[in-house]
Order: sequence, then structure tokens, then C-alpha cells
Amino acid sequence: MSKKSVCIVGSGNWGSAIAKIIGENVTQHSEMFESRVNMYMYEETFEGQKLTEVVNREHENVKYLPGIKLPENVVAIPDLVEASKNADLLIFVMPHQFVRGTCKTMQEHIKDSALAVSLIKGFDTAADGSFLMISKMIEDILSIDCCVLMGANLAPEVAEEQFCETTIGCKTEEQGELLKSLFEKPYFRCSVVMDIPTIEMCGALKNVVAIGAGIVDGMGLGHNTKAAVLRLGLMEMVAFGEHFIDGCKEETFFESCGVADLVATCHGGRNRLLGETVVKSDKTIRQLEKEILRGQSFQGPLVAKDIFKVLSQKNMLERFPLFTAIYRICVREMDPKDFINCLRHHPEHL
Repeated sequence: MSKKSVCIVGSGNWGSAIAKIIGENVTQHSEMFESRVNMYMYEETFEGQKLTEVVNREHENVKYLPGIKLPENVVAIPDLVEASKNADLLIFVMPHQFVRGTCKTMQEHIKDSALAVSLIKGFDTAADGSFLMISKMIEDILSIDCCVLMGANLAPEVAEEQFCETTIGCKTEEQGELLKSLFEKPYFRCSVVMDIPTIEMCGALKNVVAIGAGIVDGMGLGHNTKAAVLRLGLMEMVAFGEHFIDGCKEETFFESCGVADLVATCHGGRNRLLGETVVKSDKTIRQLEKEILRGQSFQGPLVAKDIFKVLSQKNMLERFPLFTAIYRICVREMDPKDFINCLRHHPEHL
């Protein structure tokens, strides 16, 4: 079997954390993978220098993951086509709103035999209320298979090599074995599950629930109230999957991509922080992004908007009161103080 080359498409804090793992693993499994890992990085200026040049000189993403050294075989490249054209494995890790344009740029230049993996937590919606998983969008545009990786994986903790689990969603056992070799570390335990749509849906929806957990924190309420948000949020996640995903497997919600990712994000993720800040500030989501994330995006509000659009088209808003309330709070149509009424009157059966 010829060695496979890897390109990481994206370079924020999660992209850089996964680049550390991949850079080390391709060296460890040198019989399977080429040693050089290209990392596509949107060019920015950092303290008067090109960010790609700083990253390649310092072997550290000084803007988005400072203090963590990247393996020297990870090379930041500002040209998307140049970075990806010879790759056998394309690892997508970027905000979901940029995926379509990115894939269109790559479309005529990648290998027909390439395999994609999406670490992206979101989905795309159409005017008729239908939605498209990001992995399916990648497959449709690039005409290649796309697997997924989702789990309780807060980027700084992964980068610091604190133990965690993740879930790899594949179509075949062969894909699972290959990707496990690429991603698994003693501190990064990978489980392979043949349920790509449910895994991916969990990754998107948990960010919305996390905003709700942050709203509870912003109101100064305690662990009991946040636990109610997690329980009711998980109920809505399961109900959403059962209604919109063919073959949705209930057991997938008990993998790292499901309940574990939900717990981690509701206690330590950036979308939890957003929910807390929305209560304490009257600024818009865009203003808060600039202040808090240094140019990166909160994915939760975008997914909340997409969910609201889908549920509105299907006349199902009343069946998903938590998702609906979180969206309305994000766009300042609802007072965060009314969030507790949503919890208090939430239906027991969806």
C-alpha cells in the first residue's frame, strides 16, 4: 500500500490541536503516511508579519493556540489548492459557513481517490426548510467519501494532552482502521461508529444547548438548573434526530459525540461563554465575536438560526421550545430572564 499524504483544511485552535496529533501520528506510522502534513491557513497579519511565516518559523499557532508547539512536519500554506492538490486525506476543520466556498475552490484540483474527514460542527439549510449535513456537502461538491470526527474535545485540553474520547463516523471498517491510526493517541481515545449522520448532528446541536447552559450561568443560577438544560436539550437533540435523520441510532447519543460532548461544551466551551455574555451584555453576537474570539466564530448561534429556519418551515417550533428560545435570545427577540419559563413549561414528551 502506498503511503498516504494528509492535508488539514483549516487552522484555528481546533485545527491546530488536531494538527499536533496528526503531525505526530504520521511520523509514528511512517509505513502508512507521508511525513509532511500540509495545513491550509487563511493568511492574516500578526504583529506586522504573515501568520503562516510565523507559524512555520516558531512551529506554533501564536494567534489561535498560543503556547502549544506543533510538530515541525506540519507546514502552514496560505494557498488552498497548493496545500490540498496531492492529498489522499483531507481533514476539514473550519467554520461551517465557509465550507461550500472552500470546496468549490478545491473541486477541480484534488485526487479522485481522496478521502475527506469533517470535524465541522454545523449544517447548511435551504429555503424550503431542508438541511444538508456538512459531510454530505463535501461529498456532493468534491465527489469523494467523507467521514466525520466529533466528541468531547475542547481544543486547549486536547492540545495539553489531557485524556479524552472522540467518535469517528465511517462507512467501512477499512476507513475506520485508517483514521484510527491517523487520530488515536494514548490521551485521545477513538471509537469507530457506522452512523455518520447522527454523529454529525450531535456535534452541531450540542453547541445550541451550550448557549442555554451559559444563559443559566449568566443569570447566576446553579448546577441543578444547568442539569435541567442538559437533560431537556438532550431530549430535543434525540427528537430532532429521530424526526430528521433516516436510520438515527439511539445508542449513538451515548458515544463521546453525544452526551459527553454535550456535558463538556455546556461546562467549558466557547458557546457556553457566549450564553453567559449575552445575559450580561447588550452587544450583538458579531461584536462579542470580535471581543472574545479574536476573529473566530461562535458556531452555536449560526446552528440555532438554521434549526429555527427548519422548524419554522415544518411548523414544529412548539415541539422544540429550548432550541427556539435560545435562538430568540441570541437575536434579542426574547429576554434571557424568560428562559426559565421555557424550562418550567417544557413538555415531557416530544
